[in-house]
Amino acid sequence: MTVRSRHQPYHPFCYSVKDELLEYDYNYDDSNKPPQEYPRIRERGEYYVDSYNEQPWSFTFGTHETNGTWCNSSDQAGSIMSTMVWVLMLYSAFTVTALTVTEGIPVVLGMIYNILCFLALASHAKTSLTDPGSVPVQAIPCEKQRLLRDSHSMCGQCQTFKPPGSHHCRICNRCISHMDHHCPWMNNCVGAANLKHFILFLIYTWSSSAYALSLFGWNYFFCADDDCTFHPIIIHLVRLMTLLAIGAFLFTSSMLMNVCYGIMTGIGTIDRLKKKATNTMNQSDEEPIQLIDVFGIGPIYTWPFPVDPIFEDFDRVMGYTMPHRLDRERQFCDLKRPFMQEIKHNQSLELPKCVNDLLPV
Repeated sequence: MTVRSRHQPYHPFCYSVKDELLEYDYNYDDSNKPPQEYPRIRERGEYYVDSYNEQPWSFTFGTHETNGTWCNSSDQAGSIMSTMVWVLMLYSAFTVTALTVTEGIPVVLGMIYNILCFLALASHAKTSLTDPGSVPVQAIPCEKQRLLRDSHSMCGQCQTFKPPGSHHCRICNRCISHMDHHCPWMNNCVGAANLKHFILFLIYTWSSSAYALSLFGWNYFFCADDDCTFHPIIIHLVRLMTLLAIGAFLFTSSMLMNVCYGIMTGIGTIDRLKKKATNTMNQSDEEPIQLIDVFGIGPIYTWPFPVDPIFEDFDRVMGYTMPHRLDRERQFCDLKRPFMQEIKHNQSLELPKCVNDLLPV
């Protein structure tokens, strides 16, 4: 069992001496004391943390391994579309704020909508600026993959190991673990590492659209008082926002159903299209994706917020491991193993006479 986060310094098999002794004192002096017992066996569900930070420290933007911040700048169309998301969301927040200022709707209702917009934009930023699960050049198959398979796939573009379920994105120019699709509205791929942020963006955008349509519909159909009349200038903003809300509601509803289907079946969008093209959907052997592989093993109250998940087993979720990570695991296991005292050779030690007689001269 391991704990590791892709964008936080949590990695498996490194530990803190104070917290990870497992009831065994390596500084115990047993010269004048009885020897202590061996360390207890780690129970299932216990975790240890690797504090080694293997992320690049350079203050650069890009999709290469040496870039410190993941940012796709090679796709101009994606940059324009992702910017449009911010412009439209800020426009809708401005319209609702104007309705609140002109007393068209109560202040509390306007605050709720602005909170939903803030969470949607925060999720959008995390989806766009988070490494979706790019496969490093040093990536190697996990132990389970090496035991079950004699051969492994290689990417013809990256010339690296290609984990199961990964695809090479020609826009990001990287192989992405469990790649679902490349979303131009995010200007980034949707993979194993940022799927949580993408789902949160869809949920908050769907909620804000449905919330706005409910406010406008209630005002138009059920409110006949003079207090419900919007300002003449605000009415034009509301009409345009209504069209935008309808389009966003329909689009996010479709995308949410698509993502839920992928989680329940374990088949991403690209794999599903390939299987439908070859009529092999019935031959799929993928397993459903567990929620902890999307939202992490952190407390449930962190799930609604766009913070990086901490995966139970990062190597299993991503489909690859790293040689230096395995080396740290080896060092961890060696340091955990108690050292047996060597028996010093004594020159004066003599064998019993009965044994000495049997030895050849």
